[in-house]
Amino acid sequence: MNSFLILCVLALAAAASARPETYTDKFDNVNLEEILENRRLLIPYLKCVLDQGKCTPDGKELKSHIREALENNCAKCTETQRRGTRRVLAHLINNEADYWNQLCAKYDPDRKYVNKYESDLRSVKKA
Repeated sequence: MNSFLILCVLALAAAASARPETYTDKFDNVNLEEILENRRLLIPYLKCVLDQGKCTPDGKELKSHIREALENNCAKCTETQRRGTRRVLAHLINNEADYWNQLCAKYDPDRKYVNKYESDLRSVKKA
């Protein structure tokens, strides 16, 4: 019985360590639709990640992971973050071309990663 219990604990520990670390989910409840539908709310986030303005705590968190998430296809994102990322990118690609181009120039100047997002999300209204 003891060896079975130890085996179960070791299996759980191995499964937990095999799971990739994820970004904090502290801001997963931010209402993205409200932000995307209101430029007064959206533009400060964009200026934050472009180093053109002040950042809120969630803006700082976002900015600190953009490059890594882009390069690793959001491998450390929660499912909520993956869906939100697709929704935000679709909105930027289709409705905020100037800011999208600035973001691409800053975070992927060689366009190694953003081309796939553009082809997948162009003309997508809600992802």
